[in-house]
Parts: sequence; C-alpha cells; structure tokens
Amino acid sequence: MTSPGGEGPPAFSEAEIVEPSFREALAYWFKLGWINFGGPAGQIALMHRDLVDRRRWIDERRFLASLDVCMLLPGPEAQQLATHIGWRLHGVRGGLAAGACFVLPSVAILLALSWIYATWDDVAAVVAVLGGIKPIVVAIIVAALFRIAQRSLRTPLHAVFAIAALVAIAWLGVPFPAIVAGAAVLGLLAGRFAPDLFVVPRHGAENEAMPGARPPVEEAPRRRGAALSLLVAGIVLWILPAAVLLAAGDGAGRLSEVYLFFTKAAFVTFGGAYAVLAYVAEHAVASEWLTAEATIDGLALAETTPGPLIIVLQFVGFLAGWNEPGALSPLVAAVVAALVTSWATFLPSTLLGLLTAPYAERLDRLQAARAALGAVTAAVVGVIASLGLFLAREVFAPAAAGGVDWIAVAAAAAGVVALVRLRVEAHWAIAGGALLGLLRLGLGF
Repeated sequence: MTSPGGEGPPAFSEAEIVEPSFREALAYWFKLGWINFGGPAGQIALMHRDLVDRRRWIDERRFLASLDVCMLLPGPEAQQLATHIGWRLHGVRGGLAAGACFVLPSVAILLALSWIYATWDDVAAVVAVLGGIKPIVVAIIVAALFRIAQRSLRTPLHAVFAIAALVAIAWLGVPFPAIVAGAAVLGLLAGRFAPDLFVVPRHGAENEAMPGARPPVEEAPRRRGAALSLLVAGIVLWILPAAVLLAAGDGAGRLSEVYLFFTKAAFVTFGGAYAVLAYVAEHAVASEWLTAEATIDGLALAETTPGPLIIVLQFVGFLAGWNEPGALSPLVAAVVAALVTSWATFLPSTLLGLLTAPYAERLDRLQAARAALGAVTAAVVGVIASLGLFLAREVFAPAAAGGVDWIAVAAAAAGVVALVRLRVEAHWAIAGGALLGLLRLGLGF
C-alpha cells in the first residue's frame, strides 16, 4: 500500500492515533485553507503528510479509503477528503468546519481579484501581465492533460473513449453532462462484462479488512436517520437562495439563471476543474456572460489562489453579474452572483462528502462505481483536450493580432517543459508569464 506522498504506510499502530480537540482541528483546517496550493494532488499530499504522518489524527487505511470514495464523487476531491476526515474526527460539525475552511479563503481572495480585474482591465500594465500569463495557462492545461492521460488511459479502449469525447464536445456539440452520463453507462456495462478494461485500481489492499468497515447493526438506523436529516437540510439550504433570486425577477439580472446553471454544473464536475470549465466556458461565452479571453484570465487568477481550482467558476459568476446587473449596481450584482456560484458549487460537494463519510470503507469496494469512474475519467481526457484547443485559439491566434503570436507559442512551449519536465509549481510559472508580459510591454513587442 503506497501513500499519496510516495512513501509506505506510517510505522504506528491504531492505538497510537491522536484524538485532537475540535478547537485544535478547527485551527488546522483554517490554516490549511490559506496554504493549500498545488491543485488536488498537492493538497491531498499535504493533508496526508500533516494528518497521517505528523499529527497521526487518522490512520493510513482510513485516509486512503476516504480518498478512493472522494475520487468517485462529483466535485473537488481534496475538499471532500477534508470533509471526510473532519467528519471522522468530530462528526458533522467537524466535516462542515473542514469543508468550509478549505474553500473560504479562496472565495475571499478570488472575489477581491475579480473586482480588481473588472475595474482595471483596461490598464496597460494589467493587460500586459494578463497577456503574458495566458500562454502559461495553456501550458498548465497541457501539463494537466499529460498527467491525467497517464493515469486514465491504460488501455486502447480508454484512448478510444478520450478521442470520442473530444470529437463529441468539440465538433459535434454534445453537451458535457451527456458525455459524462454516456461514459458512466458504458463503464458500468464494461465493468459487468469486461471489468479489466475500466475498473480503477484501489489505493488500499483489495482483501485487507479495515477496522470499522461495518458499523454495528444497531447503528444503521441511526446513520440512515442522520443521512436523511443532512439531505433535507442541504435541500433547504439550496432552495432558500433560489427562492430569493426567483422572487427578485428581472430586477436581479441573470442571478437566478446563474444559480441554476452552476447547480447543474456541480453535479457533473468529474475529472476536476479543467473538464467542467470546458462546459461552463462554452455556455458562459454563448450567453455573453464573459468573453473566451476573460475565461483564460479567470483560470490564471484561480491558479494563483489557494483552495480547489474549481473556484474559477466563481470568477465566471462574478463577471456574469457584473456584465448583466439588471436593476442592481454592477458591483452588487457581481458579488451576489459570485457568492451564489460558490454556494451552488460547494454545497453539493460538501453534502456528498458528509453523506458518504460514514460509509467510506464499504463504498470503497463498489466495483460498479469504480468501473463507471474509469470510463468517465477516460472521456474527461478528451474534454480537457477540447478546452486546451478552445483556449489555444484565443491565445495563439487572437483576432486582434491578425495572425499567429509566435512569442505566445514559444512561452507556452517553455511553460510545458517547465511544468512537466522540471516540475515547476504552477504559481511560479504564472509569475514568469507575468514578467514576460511586462517585458513585452516595455520593449513594445
């Protein structure tokens, strides 16, 4: 059994697990929210190092069981993993604290960056910095595509799924939710008739019993009651903003449309932010919420903040409110749109984390779900490739340039080398792109 950090299981027994107080755990989750850079892989490795190896708040097997289940769920897996571990430590309040602290700093930071972007987007220096960052964003997507393809395309049929998804979304106009649903159904069938083709390997040992895998029989009704209460609470928490926005009508611009769209997007966020962004960007550009160029800028800003990368959807929501405020002021509409976007994005993922946490060890053994995930992640490779093509056209051959920007092409190629071969962190690559943009401004090319 191998840990996310690449090392073996920690050399301590379950008897040595430390039980922190809620205050201690809350302090850690709050700190984690401000330092969890590096995307899901970096965030998961950080939690493993802190919670398994150093603090010993959870053992290796339970950590990996929760991780496996979170990879099966729609939504940001690192945030859901934090929710799982928070629940294991302190129940529902622990899960809520962990899930909320994981994303709130990024919500606040990106809200401020979105306001700066919307207010100062015509300042020469800002335009130059963003222009230098854009090729690096394309490089980041290419690097992510390499990583995901290496993990997901394990057989020729997986590659067929990826190519079919690319053709379907980029040239046939098939909606992303339909691709996810179709891949999941085909994966389930393959798991039934050809399981070796699509089943995703587990992190843990297949036949090793996990302590606590089956709760006592008398606990089952209590857990079912708690799950029903959580589900009802989640539905109520979703309905309240929807009711307010619908009651506001046309005076609130497109806020109700934004809320409903991002709720739908939250349930198809398999494969990470890059996959769902392809779906969101297509809808947002077609609806004139923002331009394709602004989508690239938003992804660059999201890459510089802590928290899950899917927070980029908040930027899309912010500009949707800013550009179509209705009777509200642009700033008020933008802030409300950004907040309801994040609410619609993270409420389902947090709720799913809380609902599945008590059953992690049992859900981890669901081969049918694992087969469906294998097919979906293979298809997601094609979806991410379509996003890369979509953004590359805007960066390398912008309409205003009247041709190919070869400096941008060279910068993107250098970015791919830095990210893939030299393993440079994304935020440092973005900083280099910003410097390139300022250099181009100063030299006039």
